Amino acid sequence: MITTIFFDIGGVLLTNGWGRDSRRAAAENFHLDWEEFSDRHEKLAQAIETNRMSFDDYLDQAVFYRPREFSREEFRDFMFAQSQAIPESLAIVSQLAQSRKYFMATLNNEMLELNLFRLERFGLRSFFPIFFSSCFVGLWKPDEAIYRLALNVTQRPAAQCIFIDDREVNLECPRKLGMNTIQFEDATQLRAELGKKGIEF
Repeated sequence: MITTIFFDIGGVLLTNGWGRDSRRAAAENFHLDWEEFSDRHEKLAQAIETNRMSFDDYLDQAVFYRPREFSREEFRDFMFAQSQAIPESLAIVSQLAQSRKYFMATLNNEMLELNLFRLERFGLRSFFPIFFSSCFVGLWKPDEAIYRLALNVTQRPAAQCIFIDDREVNLECPRKLGMNTIQFEDATQLRAELGKKGIEF
């Protein structure tokens, strides 16, 4: 019997806040060299998303390592504006939360400032009592440690849990630990997959 549902945020409930598409859009909008920007971001990604680097330091090293014709505020505003809701997914979460049949939490990778903005902007605190965000726990998907932490803190047997993520690589470790998994494609598919696992709305 499923008692606990863990959701990824970016790509499942909301658009990816600072994923590849958003970064490419920023590179085009601000006329950044895409290869250079992408390479710098990849080298900094784990540090910024596990809160071992400040947001200002990330901007310094990823973008403002040389003079720019735009301000930090303009770049930050563009970053945050990339976040959009996936309404159909949020409707599923709302129904599940209102049913009070399941313990629900998020398990996601995200930098602190963007994560806090998204929790507030899209009202996620009204659905979830706890957030296993990489920036809060200092651990990162797909490392096994973050999934073990979520299980230990919630004190739920792995077999009673489902983890939903849009990327297969992030589902491999939880599956190995005995958790049920769903690779998200869209809200219709998610609702059907949850139903197959006995989830009642």
